[in-house]
Amino acid sequence: MRPPVHVYIGIGANLGDPVAQVLHACARLARDVPRSRLIARSSLYRNPPMGPQDQPDYVNAVARLDTQLAPRALLDELQGIEAACGRRRDGSRWGPRLLDLDILLFGDLVIDQPGLRVPHPGIAERDFVLFPLQELDPDLVIPGLGSVAALSRRMASKGLVAIAEEARA
Repeated sequence: MRPPVHVYIGIGANLGDPVAQVLHACARLARDVPRSRLIARSSLYRNPPMGPQDQPDYVNAVARLDTQLAPRALLDELQGIEAACGRRRDGSRWGPRLLDLDILLFGDLVIDQPGLRVPHPGIAERDFVLFPLQELDPDLVIPGLGSVAALSRRMASKGLVAIAEEARA
């Protein structure tokens, strides 16, 4: 059995009730991913869409898991959760989503395989990833890119707004 690896999962949604979708995805990460344990979740953040602007804003968060799964097996589990939550993959990029789960970091591995690239492409240009990552671990280093803290300092927020979760209760 392999030792647990720290992994960071990007979570996003902008259809239905995006806050509920993200929170439900976190519950599924904690409950349904075998040989894994949810360690922490960032705050929720609302942000404008990256792609076409004629869609609702996204709600994003980052979760940290410790897993004994291999990277491809973890990806399969994440895609299973997406499908169970209603996600249908149609090949479109940056379109509206009921749920999007991405492996952002898998320990200190660099992976470049069909359908699986880690660190996640564009990680250093996305405020909705960097700021939640910094919240979870300000000393985190992204392989080949540098520290999350340094990358965040160079990043101007492009409309990222923290969501007060207590206000939803």
